[in-house]
This record gives sequence, C-alpha cells and structure tokens, in this order.
Amino acid sequence: MLGGSGFIGRHAVAALIAAGCPVIIGSRHPARIDGKLPGNATAAPRRQVHMEDLLDPDQWRDATDGVDVVLNCVGILRQRGRETYRRVHCEAVTALAETCRQRGLRLIHVSALGLQFPARSRFLRSKRDAEAALRASGADWHIVRPSLLDGDGGYGAKWIRRVARWPLLVLPADAIGRIAALDVGELGEALANLAMQPLPTNTDAAQREYDLGGPDQIGLADYIASIRRLHTPHPVRCLRIPGVLARLGSHVCDLLHWTPFSFGHWELLRNDNCPQHNRLPELLGRAPRPIGAPPVGAGLTATGPVAVAN
Repeated sequence: MLGGSGFIGRHAVAALIAAGCPVIIGSRHPARIDGKLPGNATAAPRRQVHMEDLLDPDQWRDATDGVDVVLNCVGILRQRGRETYRRVHCEAVTALAETCRQRGLRLIHVSALGLQFPARSRFLRSKRDAEAALRASGADWHIVRPSLLDGDGGYGAKWIRRVARWPLLVLPADAIGRIAALDVGELGEALANLAMQPLPTNTDAAQREYDLGGPDQIGLADYIASIRRLHTPHPVRCLRIPGVLARLGSHVCDLLHWTPFSFGHWELLRNDNCPQHNRLPELLGRAPRPIGAPPVGAGLTATGPVAVAN
C-alpha cells in the first residue's frame, strides 16, 4: 500500500489487517513510522519507496514484487524539492500503472473530487493528469475520489475541528460549493473492500471510477457549524471576505507552508465537492454514517496481499 502511514492509508491498512489480509507497507522512512501506524499494523513488512524517484516502470518492480493489489493513497499538499506535484501525483503513477499492466496487478488510486472543473492549481492539474494516464494505461485500474474527510490525525481535519471551536469563522465569499464529508475510517473500509472483492477484468471504464461522500451535502460553513455543535451549543459567527483576498491568502499559505488552506483548496471551494453518484454505500454494503456517529463493524473478507507506501 502506498501511503500506508498517512491519514487515509493507515485506516485502509487497519481495515485490511482486521480482515486477515496481508499488507506490505511502503514508506519513505520505513523504520520511523511505528507511531503513525494502527496497532495491528506495526508487525507488517515494509519497503522503502520514494515516489518522486520512481518515474520509470522498471523502477517499480521491487516495490510491487509479491503483491496482488497496489493501493495508492499518496498525495502531497505542497511541493518540497524533488517532491513535486508532477512527479508524485502524475509521473510516478503513470510508471506504476505500466508496471501493474505488465504484471497483471490491480491498481487502486485515490484521487479527488472536483477535477472536472477548470483549474489553475498545479496540485489539481497533476491529479487530473494522473487520472487521464490511468485511463489510457491498459492496466486493471480503479479510481476512488472521496469528498472532504473527517477523522483523528488528519492535517486538514484537525484544522477544521480547531477552527470549529473559534467564536468567529472567516470564509471566502465565493466558497459556495457544497461538500459531502465522510469519515476517514469508512473510506479506509471502502478501500479495503475494493481491494479484496473480486472484479471482472472487462469492467466498463465508468464502473472503475468511484465517487464517495457522506450522507449530507451542505456548504462548508454549515459543515463547520455541525462540527462545532459536537463541542458547544453556541452558534458560530461567520465573516465572509472577498474571494480575491482569500486567493491571496491561499498563496501566502502555500508560500509559508502554513495551515492546510492552499490555492488548490480555494479553487475547490468555489464548486461542489459532492459525488454525482455516491458509490460509498455500494463499497460499504450499508449506508454511510453521518459525521460524529459511532463506528460500525467492517465485516470484511480476507484475500491476497496488498502493497502500501508513504
């Protein structure tokens, strides 16, 4: 699994191992991730993987040796040195898809909703280009696009929970899109189910793409207010600032690597971030629970090994 110690990946790892499925965790620093892994995953085998350096199919052979399914949960919020959006999100994924095609491996790639709208953000364009490369690869590919995620340990989710406690909420005036927030634990369960369930190799292209979201489609202000109600009965006051100021602030945040707010997020907030056809119930085998509801047992079935990396 690629991204196995990250926010999404570690929940998928936990679900896979709970189902009795062997998992190989790839990481930039395999010896340093014990504290990031779920308790049931600390004994899982690991491999060192640097996505930004794996730009040729032959370079993926060692990382994918001995696995049946590759689950890619890797994503970078901001670029650092050789870790660029183009290398990590697109070029490495294109090379990985070719390796999977040659070896007959299933490749499950976690992307993002909202890529159908025009975007200037290099973050969003690299995500969109990776999807196009997968569709043209000839591999057994599957694309998963979740909406906004809630859960413990996520950088963005932690910030939203913190902001929800503030007495004043500042939002861009043009952040008019709706979101369908879902629990990251349920996303992990859905990814595990997709990795383990038998799928026909001649699946129609449209059936290989999974847009996922929670049961409620609401604006960001209403979502943050719902998170706030979990902690206090006092309503939040909302201040709307001009979109041009929000865009400028997003560039400052990108430059300083401060807060999860980025130019890409500013672009996403201007449009709906909801699935047109929510396939999360299909992958879970039940309706997704609202944010803040107690968890439900996974009920998974074991299969062959899955590779994970971060």
